[in-house]
Amino acid sequence: MRHVNIPVFIPHLGCPNQCVFCNQRSISEHQEFSETNVRDEIEQVLSTLRPEDEAEIAFFGGSFTGIDRGLMCRLLDLAQEYVKAGRVGSIRLSTRPDYIDEEILSILSRYSVGTIELGLQSMDDAVLLACRRGHTAADAERACRAVVEAGFSLVGQMMIGLPGASPESEIKTAQKICDMGASAVRIYPTVVFYDTPLCEMAQHGAYTPLSVDEAVERTAPVLQLFRARAPVHTRRIVCYRKSDLARCRIRRSQSSRPWRNDPWGMSLPKGERKCICVRACRAEYYFGGSKTGALRNRRSTPTQH
Repeated sequence: MRHVNIPVFIPHLGCPNQCVFCNQRSISEHQEFSETNVRDEIEQVLSTLRPEDEAEIAFFGGSFTGIDRGLMCRLLDLAQEYVKAGRVGSIRLSTRPDYIDEEILSILSRYSVGTIELGLQSMDDAVLLACRRGHTAADAERACRAVVEAGFSLVGQMMIGLPGASPESEIKTAQKICDMGASAVRIYPTVVFYDTPLCEMAQHGAYTPLSVDEAVERTAPVLQLFRARAPVHTRRIVCYRKSDLARCRIRRSQSSRPWRNDPWGMSLPKGERKCICVRACRAEYYFGGSKTGALRNRRSTPTQH
């Protein structure tokens, strides 16, 4: 049986500030959110599924529990219609740790929400401050434990190579994710997008982006830790080879940018300097045999909340 996330992107909705690395409109390829289009988006994906597929409606791309409460409940009501009709099995959402509290969890418990993904990114307060996250590691820990205690499956999202981060702080983050009861984790090596504060930092020499090799070297011990702490199922790893970069969708939307202004791509061979972004490996790993979802391609993958 194949698991399929049906993504509903709400780019930047519910986010109180912009983290230095984030440009959800570029990452998700959705410039604006239209509530009236949600049903059509769901139906479009459902029309492509096989009868044996296990489908889940997933709200990605913003902080779902931070959006207008009425809008959040209307979207959940719509998703619940599909669950009651037997067309999807459950609902998944991603949000920030500081938008989780007892009231929110009580609302979510009225629906068929099975998985809550929290954009933790780091459990190091200095890194969170450098990234302008707007919450602390203690906030993240409280939210994670509350999600688990309320009976939801927790997915922790962490990033590799953030400003101020070190291999040691990344290992600490991975250890904390395990300790807080996560059933799965997403690992995102940091990618620099245009029109973000991180891009400006890179252009001015205040931040040095990871090369693909560095991303792999920094990610490997984190993955090893997760595998050592509990049985892990690797559902899918997405890796863009240098030869694939010309097909990157973001390049098409940013093609007017001169390559010489791209400080992180110059390590590519001259003949392959066709894309403004270097994508590293991304993966979702499952602990303890839990299979609450699957990492799909870029169009159905939540990114850096």
